[in-house]
Amino acid sequence: MAAGKPDNFGIRFVTKVRWTKTGGRNTVAVEKRVSETNHFPFALNKRAIIKKITEKLAGELEIYFRAALASRTEATHESSKAENKYDTRGLEASYLARGQSKQAAELEAAIAEFAKLGARKFAAGDGIAVGALVELEHGGERSFYFLGPRAGGTEVIHDRKEILVITPQSPLGEQLLGKKTGDQPPLNFGGAKQVAKILNVE
Repeated sequence: MAAGKPDNFGIRFVTKVRWTKTGGRNTVAVEKRVSETNHFPFALNKRAIIKKITEKLAGELEIYFRAALASRTEATHESSKAENKYDTRGLEASYLARGQSKQAAELEAAIAEFAKLGARKFAAGDGIAVGALVELEHGGERSFYFLGPRAGGTEVIHDRKEILVITPQSPLGEQLLGKKTGDQPPLNFGGAKQVAKILNVE
């Protein structure tokens, strides 16, 4: 007989019960082993995390689309025509619309990248790479990072934990690439070196 149940730390045990006969008496031997381990202090569902990131980016994209449309409309409106050579309202609105359109295009590209990312499972000993969820301890605090292909700086909440998206091109992402669980690299935080410990990579 076997049963599996996660404990409070997210560790799933499988219990096997074996009946044996010793000296004419029935005895029971219980064997307990770990079948699946989640070291993160929350229910790990990487697909759900990626979905939350994508949904947040989609929400930002909608805002930029609306802003760009409003700026474009203002730039071409009759009231924005220059009344003299010092009147730059229309030009400023046009520049603003271009900037917002560029941001929207970057968000679209980020959404496409996350959509094809997949929920890669990192085995013990695997180095940090794109798609990794990392738990880091430094300065007496624990923080969670998702190494994504784009959209660095995006924050999502999963199981009441804040997860920050970083990219391989970001200062922190570049320092973490290839590092493994248990490594204690000196990392640059705000211009100051701090020894950090990589608690988990998934």
